[in-house]
Formats: sequence, structure tokens, C-alpha cells
Amino acid sequence: MFYGGLAENKQEIKVPDVEPGAFLTLLKYLYCDEIQLEADNVLATLYVAKKYIVPHLARACVNYLETSLTAKNACLLLSQSRLFEEPELMQRCWEVIDAQAEMAIKSEGFVDIDLKTFETILARETLNCKEIHLFEAALSWAHAACTKMDIEPTSSNKRQLLGQALYLIRIPTMTLEEFANRVAQLGILTNQETIDIFLNFTAKNKPKLTFPVKARAGLKTQVCHRFASCAYRSNQWRYRGRCDSIQFSVDKRIFIVGFGLYGSSTGAADYDVKIELKRLGRVLAENSTKFFSDGSSNTFQVFFETPIQIEPECFYTASVVLDGTELSFFGQEGMSEVSVGTVTFQFQCSSESTNGTGVQGGQIPELIFYGPMGVSQQSSIISASASNNTINNNHTAAGGHTAGKQPSNNSGGSSSNSVPSTTTTSSSSSSTAHGGGLLLMGAGGSSSPSNTHSSDRSNVAPFGNGGDNDGASTTSANAAGIANWLPPSVAGVSAGQQQLLAGTGEPTE
Repeated sequence: MFYGGLAENKQEIKVPDVEPGAFLTLLKYLYCDEIQLEADNVLATLYVAKKYIVPHLARACVNYLETSLTAKNACLLLSQSRLFEEPELMQRCWEVIDAQAEMAIKSEGFVDIDLKTFETILARETLNCKEIHLFEAALSWAHAACTKMDIEPTSSNKRQLLGQALYLIRIPTMTLEEFANRVAQLGILTNQETIDIFLNFTAKNKPKLTFPVKARAGLKTQVCHRFASCAYRSNQWRYRGRCDSIQFSVDKRIFIVGFGLYGSSTGAADYDVKIELKRLGRVLAENSTKFFSDGSSNTFQVFFETPIQIEPECFYTASVVLDGTELSFFGQEGMSEVSVGTVTFQFQCSSESTNGTGVQGGQIPELIFYGPMGVSQQSSIISASASNNTINNNHTAAGGHTAGKQPSNNSGGSSSNSVPSTTTTSSSSSSTAHGGGLLLMGAGGSSSPSNTHSSDRSNVAPFGNGGDNDGASTTSANAAGIANWLPPSVAGVSAGQQQLLAGTGEPTE
């Protein structure tokens, strides 16, 4: 830029695609070996580190984003990680999205992801989510896309913007009530599609559908067994409203689904149970439910309403309060460290345990969780997903709608504010591009502070494959001096979205 054969031969050098704050962070790292990252500059700093090939700074940015990753920002961060070609960050995003799919697709950032990321999420075989929730999220995405394009969000326009992505939603796997009371009445499907799906639910001879008919595989739960054996005695284990509790930590991010508990040792019995998960005294999740014990030494699983994200190297407290037949089985020969697949659990006694449970014996014999899968599990899921996509492509080729052709909806009528048939949209294209850019002074120029930045800037800115990295191919109009090759999703991330990506809205410990 300043020296060598490619040096600029002018006093002022503009770098319109780089945030001044991010460039300053780069300079501080290069000259002072300091890395100062904030929620509102981490993405811009990652971009400049990638642009000028500073791998250590880029790695620090990725680590910062990984530690702030939650279901609320996972989809938007997945979209950005695809553009930045960060496979490890993409994998971390997929782990969160798979386990907490419903929370992820209902997050504010979901409607701002690009089309390719949107399609990749809808095609995901391991999503733990009902199809009706995916359908609702897809409509929200399409509504936001209409708003960004300044067109009326009619059913017809939403359908055209969804295009082939609609056929990634496995509508036939919904319940009949979900389809009849919601999907069939919105005018998104054509009359023929609606009739065919109703026949698929009710008729003996089912029609050929353009939607996948096989339910998603979802994630398979894994179980951590912390006792080598169990036993019972005539005078224990008793429940009188007291708490059984144990503390644990893991070395990799997982998602706790529920606990396995021991039941009655004196015959069949019903139990009321309250389960709870805490960290540093703060309740992360709780659920009051019931389970039936058949009188055997088997464990009985109870679940939280949604999976809870567990960060590595932090201790969490698992607690249960049972009410039912007093005498039950209990675990013994407890282990302080247990490995399940690639995840290692460590256990220690909890001060909240008032009923005798500890590391060596007691209740809560099992922790049920979603976590990293083995290679064989991933391969089987990828194969299942590929099979479904092949079937879907064949159906589309046989009778599906093409991307440029407007389907005939049962909503009737046409809007004067319709989507142009030649338009390819991405949610990222609607974001406001940066103005001003960064102005650098050449070696012979003055170093007046007024020339450092533009003062009129209006918008400063388990599991499976992550898809290909062609999200940057969608471009928007270069109306604000942004370099043509700059990915629009990077240029258009607002300050609010950057804080969402960095997880600053989450409570901190």
C-alpha cells in the first residue's frame, strides 16, 4: 500500500470497505501486539484480518465469537462464518442450531440471513424442530425479504421469494391439525399442492408429492452414566421433600436435555419430580413433571422443555426433588470422571444436596444430552439428508415450480407491487452499506486527524456438513462507495446486528 512495487502513488489512500475502528485494532495488534475486541467491532476486525492476511488476529476474532455463541445469534453468525470461510466457527454454529433449532429460527437474526444459509438450514437433517415451526420461520424470513425489497408481503410474493426453499420444508410430516388449521389456510401453497397433501394424510392411495415425506432424523441423545451399579436397602433411599444434587462440568460444549432418575424399589409407583439446572446460583432451566416407576432398577428419564447450552470448563448444578414412594433404588460406585464419546464429564459434590446424593452414590445417575457425534453417526445423517434432497430434486424436476415462474396460489388476485421474475434476493442485500470508509495518508501527506475518518458516516458498522461457501456470490448495488467484491452481508451488518452476533444481549455471569 505504501511501499514496494504495488505502492500507491498518491498522498491520500482510501480504503472504503474497512471500518476505521477495525483498522485501528489491526494497527494496535501489528505495532503493539495488543488485541482489543468489542461486540460492535469484532466482525469488522475479522474482515480486515482476513483481507490483510493476519491469521492470529483472525483466530482471536473467531474465538471471541465462539464464546458468545447462543441460539439467539447462531443463524446470523452462521451466515457470516460462511462468508468468512471459517469451518470451525460454522461447526460450532451448527451444534447450537441443531440442538436448539426452535429457539434459533425464532430469533431476531434469522430473518437477516442470506438465501443460501436459509436454504441450508431448511435442508438440515439433524434439526430438532417441528416442521410447523420451520414453516412459520420461513414465512417470517419471506416477510422480512419483502419489506427489504419494498414490496407488499402478500402470500403470492412470499411464495415467489421462497422459491425452491419451500420444498425443503417437510410439510407432509406435520400433524393433520397443524396443516389444516395453519398451512392450508395461508395461500402459500397452490390449490393442487393443498389437495395432494390432504390426500397424503387421508387417502389409501397417496399422490406423489413435491415435498419430502420422511421426517428429519434429528439429533440422537447421548447419556452419561455416573454410577457403576445400583442397589436398594430397606431403610433408604427416602424422599421427604429434600433435594438431591450434584455438580458437573464438561470439556466441550453440550446441551443438557434431561436427567435419568431411579424409581421405586418396592413396586410400581408414580412420582412428582422437579428438576433444575443452575450455574453460579442462577437457575438456567427447571421443569415440574411426573414419571411412572415400574419397580425395576431401570432409570426413568425426565426432560426439560428445551435443551440448555452447557459451556466447557464451568461447573453446573443438577438438582431434583422427588415426591412419591419413599424407598427407591440408588446408585453406588460413583465416578468423578466419565467420558462419553468425545466429551469428558467431571463430577463433584454439591452443597445444595440435602438428601445424601454425592459423587460416590445417590440419585441423578444419568445426564441426558446432545453433544458432538462420532464420524459414523455424522456419515449416516449426511447420507439420509442427501437421499431426501435427491428425492426432492426429482419431484421438483417432475412437476415443481421453477425459480422464475410464479405459482398459482389459492389466495386469488395479483398485486400491482409484485416481485420481478428476474430478481434473485438475499436478506443481506437490504442492509445499508457503509458510507465514508477509511482514509489513509501516504508517506508524504499530512497527518491531520480530520483526514483519518469521515465525519458524516451514517451507519458505522452433532454436526454434519456446513454447506459450501458460495454465500458471497450474491451482490447488491454499490450505491455507497463499497468495493464491488465486498460481500454485502459483511458490509451491511448494522451495529445492532453486530451486538446480537457477539451475544451482548445475553446475561453474563
